[in-house]
Formats: sequence, C-alpha cells, structure tokens
Amino acid sequence: MTFLEELDLSNNQFEGEIPKSFWSGNLSSLRILNLAKNKLSGTIPTSIELLSKLEGLYVSKNKLNGTVPKSIGLLSKLERLSISLNSFNGVITEEHFSTLSKLQYLGMSANHLSINLSRDWIPPFQLRYILLGSCKMGPDFPSWLQTQRSYKYLNISSTGISDSIPIWFANLPSTARGFDLSSNQISGILSDFSRNFSSDSYDLGIDISGNHLEGPLPSFPANTTHINLSKNSFNGSISSLCAMTDVSLEFLDLSRNQLFGELPDCMMRWSSLRILNLANNHFLGKIPRFVGSLSLIETFDLQNNNLSGKIPSSLRNCSKLQFLGLSNNRLSGIIPSWIGERLNSLNFLLLKSNHFIGEIPLETCQSTNILLLDLSNNNLSGHIPWCIGNLTSLARKDIAAQHHSFNSSLVSVTYGSYADKASIIWKGIEYPCENLTLQRTIDLSSNKLTGEIPVKISSLSEIHQLNLSRNHLIGRIPSDIGQMRQLESLDLSHNKLSGRLPPSMSQLYSLSKLDLSYNNFSGKIPTSTQMDTFNASAFVGNPTLCGPPLTPTCPGDEKLIDHGLKYNQQDKDEFWKGFKPSMELGMAFGFLGVLALKMDHPWKHVCFLLSNYMKAYLSNLKGYLCLIMSALCLVITMSAARLRRKLKF
Repeated sequence: MTFLEELDLSNNQFEGEIPKSFWSGNLSSLRILNLAKNKLSGTIPTSIELLSKLEGLYVSKNKLNGTVPKSIGLLSKLERLSISLNSFNGVITEEHFSTLSKLQYLGMSANHLSINLSRDWIPPFQLRYILLGSCKMGPDFPSWLQTQRSYKYLNISSTGISDSIPIWFANLPSTARGFDLSSNQISGILSDFSRNFSSDSYDLGIDISGNHLEGPLPSFPANTTHINLSKNSFNGSISSLCAMTDVSLEFLDLSRNQLFGELPDCMMRWSSLRILNLANNHFLGKIPRFVGSLSLIETFDLQNNNLSGKIPSSLRNCSKLQFLGLSNNRLSGIIPSWIGERLNSLNFLLLKSNHFIGEIPLETCQSTNILLLDLSNNNLSGHIPWCIGNLTSLARKDIAAQHHSFNSSLVSVTYGSYADKASIIWKGIEYPCENLTLQRTIDLSSNKLTGEIPVKISSLSEIHQLNLSRNHLIGRIPSDIGQMRQLESLDLSHNKLSGRLPPSMSQLYSLSKLDLSYNNFSGKIPTSTQMDTFNASAFVGNPTLCGPPLTPTCPGDEKLIDHGLKYNQQDKDEFWKGFKPSMELGMAFGFLGVLALKMDHPWKHVCFLLSNYMKAYLSNLKGYLCLIMSALCLVITMSAARLRRKLKF
C-alpha cells in the first residue's frame, strides 16, 4: 500500500473510526484521500502529518469529532481541505495553515469551530473557495479576506459577525462568482457591485440576507443570476435594478425590507426569472401587466404590501407558477376563473386579506395540485364550490410541493421551500406558519359564504387544516367527516350550522384544534379519546348542544343518572337489610358449631342438622351471606375437632 496515490471510498455507508493504518505512514505516497459522505466517527490524529504528499483531504459529511490537529498545517503540498458537515470543535489558528502555501480549497462549514486569526495575519495561500459557514468568526469582519484576490466562492454565513461592512469589501475580485454573508448582523450601506465586474465575467450570485444593512439598493452587474437581500432594512425604490439589461436574473428576493414605490416596468426584461419575492415591503400601485412576460416564473410573492387594483389577466401566461402569494394587500375585483383553468402547476394560492368580491369560481376545482388554498378575510359570497372534493392533492399521500435545486453562482442554493411561508388564522388570531408543504390547508374564513358545506369535502382525506369560520353557512356537518383522518385543525365557528354532530367525528384521531362555537348545533357531543380532550370553549354558543365538556347534561342522560342514583340507594338499603340478620344468624350458628365441640356426639348431630335447616331457610338472595358465614363456621368447627383428636392421641 505504500505506492497507493489515490484512495476514494466516498458515498458509502462506512461506520466506525478511520483505521489507524491510514495515519501510520503505510500510505506515505497517498496524494488523494476521499472518505466523504459516509458515517465515520472518531477524530483525525496528529499523525496525519505522516501523509506528507497529501494534496487533497476530503472527509466532509461524516460524524467526525474532536479538534482539528495543528499538524495538518505541516502538509505543505495540501491544495484541498474539506472537513465540512461534521462535529469538529475547538479553535482554528494560524498554526493550522503555517505551511499551506498551495491551499486553494478550504471547506470547514457546519461544524462547531471557532476561527481565531489575528487582524494583521497574512495567509500564505490564495484561496479559490472559502467555505466557512457556521464557524465562529465574529464579531469583527475577518480582515484577512482582503488579501484573497482570486476567490470564486465565499461563504461566511452565520459566523457571528456584527461589524459594519468594510470599505475594501466593495473591491471584490473579478473572479468572484458567488458570495454568501447571510444570517449575520452586518450593518452599513452596501456599495455598488457593478464596477467590480467585467461584462464577460461568469454568472454571479449574491446572498446578504438576514443582516442589518440599510440605505438604497446598490446596482448589480448584468450577469447576476441570484440576488437575495431579504431581511434587511433597505429602503427606497427598486429602480436601480433596471440597469440590469441582461436576461440572466433567475432569483430575486428583496422581501422583509423597507422598500416602497411602484414596481417598475423594466422587470419585464427579466425573462429568465423563476423566483420573485417582494413580500413584506411597502410597494403600492397596481401589479404591472408585464408579469405575463415572465413565462418561467415559479414563485410570485407580493404578500404584505399596499398593492391595489385587480389581478392582471396576463398572469394566466405563467403556466409554470407554483406559488402565488398576494395576501394582505388592497386588491379588488373577482377571483379570476383562469387561475384554476390555466395555472395547472399551482401548489399555493394565497389571496387572503384583500377586497375580493363575487363567488369562488367553480374552476378552482381544476387546481388539482393545490396544497394550500387561502381566500380568507375577503368579501366573497355565494356557495362553497360543490366540486371542492376534486382537489385531489389534498386527498393523496404521494403528492407534495416541488422543490428545486437552483444551480446558480452560489455553491448550492436550494429554493422552493424558502417561499413556503404564510400564516393561519385561528379564533381570529393570525399565527405564522412555516414549511407549508407539511400543512395542507383550506381557509375560507371571514367571508360572506352561504349554503351548506359540500358533502364531497369529506373526501379530502389528507388535509390538515380546514377553516370555514365566520361565514353564513347553514345545514349540517357532512356525516362522513371522519374520513378526514389527517385533520389537525377544524374551525367552523360563527356560522349558522345546525343538527347533531356526526358520530364519525370521533374518528378524527389527529385533531388537536377544534372550534364549533356559536352555531345552532344540537344533541349530544360525540365522545372519544380525541374529542374528550377539548374544553367547553370549543362548543359554546350552541344553546341545545349538551354533554361533556358542556355543563348542561343531555335530557336522556339526566334521567339515567337520576334512576341510577335511585336504584343504587335502593340496592344499598336492601343489602344492609339482609346483611344484618344474615350476619347475626351466621355468627350464632358459628357459635353453635364451636359449642358442639364440647358436647357428646348426638348433640353435635343436632347442631349440624340445625345448620342445614337454616341453609334451606336462607336460600333467597338475602341469606347468601348467612349461608357463607355458616359454612365458614362449620369449616372452623371441623378443623378444631381434628385438632382436638390429634392432641388426644
């Protein structure tokens, strides 16, 4: 094995510690050691320095722990060091890099490491990949980064930096293809990026989300494909983005900022755009008609703004749309029927808290991929579509929202789930809801809907939340509601529903939230292990509803309870009437049995005959105890007689 130069055991299921023979010098010629993506545990020993010819060490995505040995800094030929996604701990210092002048790839992300390097440290290397996400580096911005003039990718996300962004950071190398500074507390004003890149540079991805940056948006080079500036304090308009004349932009997330103004028409040029998230800002005006030209758009999120007007009809051309979020605006008009007819890939339709009027289109039932339908808090009228049971994605286990791997300039960006955020309303209070792919929901609450609950709604066996509260619904709860076995939350409160609660409700084993208050339900509340967990607030406001947990007992139950108490008292009285004389007689005959031991044999026979006579006399129910006690006395008598005979002999 001393002549082995490359050893690749990656992507297996190897467990346990790395064999000591790997580090003992038996592999002295080894240049490449790849053990990535296994289940290896244990530590990297200090004897790793014996692999003096090592150029690439890949142990990422294992279960390795302990400290990273300083002797790794003696591997002078090392070019690629990848130890990400393990459980390494301890402190990384200059000694770990002392002779690594050839190092190009440094991957230490997702460990428990602290990187403690002096402010005036000058690294011996020029890195191409700097991947240090989740390592502790703050609070100061790492000054040694300004010495790196050739890197492609920089990831220092979630590293505890709470410094202002330095001036020199604007002078990014022209080789940069992606950098991620997200989830820190970096403050200051972001400089213009466009002057640092030539037009023939590679595609660029930028993620500085989750910081404290402020001021106007900077301009970006035309070759930028990915921009995520969400969760900051940027303000002003987004007109600076109009300088991006290229069609390469695919991902734009400016949500949760302080941006305002109208949406510019220049956005129509971004024909490659797949993700557009401008939610939680202060945009106003109408949704531009140009959105129809974004034919590749998959996520269109404008929630929580001040937009008005109607949903533009050009949006029907966005046939790839999966997430349409327009909640909490001032939109009006009817809900277009083409949403159900044309947007066949739609998973999430969020239109709550607007001013929509009219009926829910029957064509909504054609949205067979829908997982979350939220039309709550509008002015919708008419009946709930009878065909609502055709939303088959709410009835099948094998359907989920599509998540996509987005191979932009950032190392590995996953999108799809990032937009899966909304909120649910429970008892009039709004709660945030994360990971919508796991919460299949229909919310039609706080409208003016009339008519009955469609019977077919019971066929949505995989739905998790159903909220029809605060409408004018009449009729009964569908008798087969028990088929909705995955239902966790059911709110039918503040309607005009009536009749008995269907017994099948006791089969809703997953139900954890229930509100049937303020209707006209009657009869007894069904009982089950699950139904018995709800308190009275779930049923109040139904005057003729009875049974636990409500205080009023049902009419039939009250009579049964009274009769039960009466019969129980009579039984007790009869029992004690018969028990007292029976006990007295039993004791008396027990005494006769004992007395017989002192008498001659004839008298003994008389006592026993008398006892037998009493057994016959006490053959009714009241005499059972006497009979038992008499028998017990006779047993004692006979046992005592045997004992006396033994003592005589």
